[in-house]
Amino acid sequence: MINQPSDEQSAAGSAIDGAAALDDPPRLSTGNAGLDHILGGGLDANRLYLLEGTPGTGKTTLALQFLLEGARGGETTLYVSLSETERELRLVARRHGWSLDGVSLFELVPAEAALDPEREQSVFPPSEMELGETTRMIFERVAALNPTRIAFDSLSELRLLAQSPLRYRRQILALKHFFADRHCTVLVLDDLSSEADDVQLHSIVHGVIRLEQTAIDYGAERRRLRVVKMRGIDFRGGFHDFSIRTGGLEIYPRLVAAEHHRAAEGSIFAGSGNPALDDMLGGGLERGTNALLLGAAGAGKSSLALTYAIAAADRGERAVIFAFDEGRGTIEARARTLGLALDGAVEAGLLRIQQIDPAELSPGEFASIVRRAVEVDRARVVVIDSLNGYLSAMPDERFLLLQMHELLTYLGQMGALTILVLAQHGMVGPLQSPIDLSYLSDAVLLLRYFEFEGEVRRALSIVKKRSGHHEHSIREFRLSEGGIAVGPPLRDFRGVFSGTPSYTGPALPGLDGDGSE
Repeated sequence: MINQPSDEQSAAGSAIDGAAALDDPPRLSTGNAGLDHILGGGLDANRLYLLEGTPGTGKTTLALQFLLEGARGGETTLYVSLSETERELRLVARRHGWSLDGVSLFELVPAEAALDPEREQSVFPPSEMELGETTRMIFERVAALNPTRIAFDSLSELRLLAQSPLRYRRQILALKHFFADRHCTVLVLDDLSSEADDVQLHSIVHGVIRLEQTAIDYGAERRRLRVVKMRGIDFRGGFHDFSIRTGGLEIYPRLVAAEHHRAAEGSIFAGSGNPALDDMLGGGLERGTNALLLGAAGAGKSSLALTYAIAAADRGERAVIFAFDEGRGTIEARARTLGLALDGAVEAGLLRIQQIDPAELSPGEFASIVRRAVEVDRARVVVIDSLNGYLSAMPDERFLLLQMHELLTYLGQMGALTILVLAQHGMVGPLQSPIDLSYLSDAVLLLRYFEFEGEVRRALSIVKKRSGHHEHSIREFRLSEGGIAVGPPLRDFRGVFSGTPSYTGPALPGLDGDGSE
């Protein structure tokens, strides 16, 4: 939806936009691919934009990216700093691996000059003299350089010098008029030091981008941005996670599954490598669907998920495992125990294991990693092990469900088979799930422990499969050196899922010692 200007906003900008609004202005890259995507191609040229956020949210870094993008294209760029010294700015750039040789830095009123006793005013109020002189110095430097991109850091100092909202608004309007006549694109920074949101400032500028930083109880802080307004531009609304890395801001546009589609390739089924299990599923799990492996800890969920990933590699397809709870060494040891050829699949580049730390990763960044695996690496099978770890990254259940719904829809429309692992609380008897995702799942495989004659055994059942036929019986299965072995239906048992079933059959059922039926 295009955000149309209100009457008040149109009145505030009419004097500046005037005849220029008759022509469609060119779009300028912000120097950040993620933000350009959110804005549908970048910013309109020759406009005034506000970049606001509390200290530490990344405003200066993003402003430098904006100027460096112009410098790479041969444009004249200017950074006007009222809050940071040139030395501080160059240090920030160096730590990002940047050179500011193509960017003009204007450190306004250096600290040494500000402390000079001869500059003290006694006849006129100091704020009036300093505000007027500051504005004059800005105008002179801009007129001398004639830049096409300007970053102004920050408005907080102008607000302090103006001392009243009326003078401050007039000063911003004066700056806007001046910059409009110079045909330059201006990014002004504000650290939100005022007690309330400056709605008046929002009505003056052409667009507003807000950066936020939130501290959580444990783990790294979370950063996100939102485009508050952008006149005449169809931008992607809502919050978008981002992180500050060496090289600038990495912005992860909010995933919209409806924008992504891929034509189906190959067989409709993605087999598990175990014929008995595929028969229980009516031929296997279909591509473009997702399956939830649900059960107690240690019941075999991760082993079952691993067989799907390795089976994909055996077919020459790519698979990726996102491990939230286990390290790579644990997964490799499990594969060796089950006799699965994990090392060969990894060495061939067909299977990738990526360990995820939910305390350090935002949901938006994780969605971006998944997209890269599917779109760039062409992964056909995606394993998320487990959703309990993902839940730790998204403490609010409402947003977890929304995020997971969008991610699963995206993976389905890209033709990938998604295997989800969710551990329930408890070991035997009634078990509780930390969150109910069964309604989002196309298939649900339920794994349970049960006890018989002093031995703990495992049971497997397909309790849901949206697409096609599936078996409704409960079967025993075992983890052995030959992989996963699925036994015959436990027809002579009653109450298997209770954990303590009763047996009415004539003889001991189950598997032989070698893992065969």
